[in-house]
Amino acid sequence: MMNQIKSVLRNSGDTLVQDAIGAVALVVMMVVVLHVPVFA
Repeated sequence: MMNQIKSVLRNSGDTLVQDAIGAVALVVMMVVVLHVPVFA
């Protein structure tokens, strides 16, 4: 199991970073959108 995880991380390092950045961006956007009525 750990060998498979290490293999996946080794083979998809660049796209994994891009996916993580995209996920963080989505979370930030959702938090901002959900808090917009507070600012109005």
